[in-house]
Amino acid sequence: MEQWLTVISDVGFPIVVTLYLLNRIESKLDTLNQSIQMLPSQLQKG
Repeated sequence: MEQWLTVISDVGFPIVVTLYLLNRIESKLDTLNQSIQMLPSQLQKG
């Protein structure tokens, strides 16, 4: 049982950090995707 707690504590933090960073990157990619989709109409307006 103690070994499992050690594994969870060792691996848990990197997993949480990874999920946090993926969430941040995903929101930034969504914003970038919206900007790229709006680009042709903005270029036509000139």
